Amino acid sequence: MVGMSHEQTDPMRRPSLDGLRRRTSAKWRTYPPDVLPLWVAEMDVPLAEPVARALTEAVALGDTGYATGDGYAEALDGFARERWGWDGVVVDRTAVVADVMRGVVEALGLVTGPGDAVVVTPPVYPPFHAFVARSGRRVVEAPLDGAGRPDPAVLEAAFRRATEGGRRAALLLCSPHNPTGTVHTRQELTAIAAVAGRYGVRVVADEVHAPLVLPGAEFVPYLSVPGAEDAFSVMSASKGWNLAGLKAAVVVAGPAAAAGLARLPPEVSHGPSHLGVLSHTAALRHAGGWLDALLGGLDANRRLLGDLLARQLPEVRYRAPEGGYLTWLDCRATGLGDDPAAVFLEHGRVALTSGLPFGAGGAGHVRLNLATSPDLLTEAVRRMAEARRRHG
Repeated sequence: MVGMSHEQTDPMRRPSLDGLRRRTSAKWRTYPPDVLPLWVAEMDVPLAEPVARALTEAVALGDTGYATGDGYAEALDGFARERWGWDGVVVDRTAVVADVMRGVVEALGLVTGPGDAVVVTPPVYPPFHAFVARSGRRVVEAPLDGAGRPDPAVLEAAFRRATEGGRRAALLLCSPHNPTGTVHTRQELTAIAAVAGRYGVRVVADEVHAPLVLPGAEFVPYLSVPGAEDAFSVMSASKGWNLAGLKAAVVVAGPAAAAGLARLPPEVSHGPSHLGVLSHTAALRHAGGWLDALLGGLDANRRLLGDLLARQLPEVRYRAPEGGYLTWLDCRATGLGDDPAAVFLEHGRVALTSGLPFGAGGAGHVRLNLATSPDLLTEAVRRMAEARRRHG
């Protein structure tokens, strides 16, 4: 694999199904053993060697206390400079939090109050709706266009509704986007910042998928575009290196949002896992070769998925993701109804994520996780095609 060193484990080696079923996380324990799970955002990959080493050394030392220090933010700064040519992760304008959604909620709490509106761009990661509502804010939807891109006119209409009566409002931006795999361009992000600025809407960008942008696209940090100086970004190594169970994330404030970040309650810093911080720091500093190999494998898998669907499920509309390992499949022409995931599970024993909880545009869609071996991906599509035939 490109970028591999002798210290890096190949992330796209073919895992055995028996070995994967020994895992005890949600992906492999939610459904019965006869179900192929391609749903939740966990990857079927071995742990990067630098991460495994950092964890085993910490355990051997009994270093399992509370997280502290600036190491995570400094590692993220170095990664951002190397990968994106961006120097916007200023350590003094960062805060380490328990995970991305906790960081999102805390950032939204700095710029909105109870009853204020938070705009989201569906179809979008379902916890956006749930966490916003749980925090006492109103969800206002500004759907993506038919190509999965943000529409400034739709956003403007949503901002107008959100700020009626002079109320504060925020945009919760998913960039790169989950579930569509859209990687927003610099032009799109600049347009978003301009519209948000006109309405006084503060932006909180969930950029957890940033390390996973695939060949042909470029990740642009939201805080790097003009007009985004008063925004917040929440970043993490969790998705890029399959570390969701090792909780930690970083909130990054734009220069005009630094004073707001300083108001973050001190107890928020108590949430990150020390082992999470250590593992994420090791990933960002030392596991770039592993990430490069992963991206090559994901690129191959997204092309394989396109070929498999074209041959076996041509009614499914597939737009290859530009980033991440989650794909958004339009199954409306299959005749499988509003919730095709239920059909694929019942008749094909393949677990996908239903599109219904993703908000506007979710009916008739499924989200599929392609971060697995080519063999398992091939078997999953075969089962999906068989489910389509049985249902039809």
